[in-house]
Amino acid sequence: MSGASGFIGSYLKSDLESDGIEVVSLCRQKSDVVSGKSVFWDPPNKEIDIESLDKIGSIDAVVHLAGESIGNARFNSTVKEKILDSRVKTTSLLAETILKLRSRPKLFISGSAVGIYGNRGEEVLSEQSKPGTGFLAQVCQAWENSTKKCEAGGLRVVNIRTSIVLSKNGGALKRQLPIFKFGLGASLGSGSQWMSFITLQDEIRAIRFLIKNDSIFGPVNLSTNNPVTNRDFTKTLGKVLSKPAFLKVPNLGLYMAMGRELSQELLLTSQKVSPKVLTEAGFQFQAETIDQALKVALAS
Repeated sequence: MSGASGFIGSYLKSDLESDGIEVVSLCRQKSDVVSGKSVFWDPPNKEIDIESLDKIGSIDAVVHLAGESIGNARFNSTVKEKILDSRVKTTSLLAETILKLRSRPKLFISGSAVGIYGNRGEEVLSEQSKPGTGFLAQVCQAWENSTKKCEAGGLRVVNIRTSIVLSKNGGALKRQLPIFKFGLGASLGSGSQWMSFITLQDEIRAIRFLIKNDSIFGPVNLSTNNPVTNRDFTKTLGKVLSKPAFLKVPNLGLYMAMGRELSQELLLTSQKVSPKVLTEAGFQFQAETIDQALKVALAS
């Protein structure tokens, strides 16, 4: 697993290990390597300890969750390059390495995001929907294309298009909570943009479901069936916290705080996503509505 120390990866690793499943983490510091538990890799320099991977023997699946965080800095050429390289170069290195292993895994689950759809207004977006436009959409397309080598090599490849993952312990919600708890919760822009979401618990359950279900391959939306507008999300979070949330932040305010491009791509974009593949395969979400999801996220 790559990204095993990250927000989603750390919880997935813990969840798998609690069931007695052995997880080998890829780590970027040689001093952190523990024999049989972790393997060194250095994606910028195209290095990975393939000998240690071969010594592990049979690997059932590779789960790739590494990637530079988005939203911590305004978009500029340097930030954009880091975001793109942290996804495409790492995925390409893993894909090439997997195909060189003496005992190849059968499954490669690679991260992606609903950002691939771009800003789509009221359109319902399934896995069959065409990619959109914009920087993040381009990143996601390049990210998924980096797994094609494994697909051509006969592996089952799953591209998990993750939506907003709700948890008080990480992601966007963790950054929003202090503001909302002070009674300063606000809708963004018009507030009419659609937000697709999933709880951290359902994200982990969905990934494990995909590992077990060998009939699923290709892109899979990790999002509930009930996206909400930013306005309704704001009202619901305020209600769950018993705090007022009637303020509004106009587009200009967001542009001044975070930059125009980042605001438009991350906060003002509208994505009404449908988890068609998961639903048709029989996956059941434990938290379907935004009210349920926020209560779970805040109690976790």
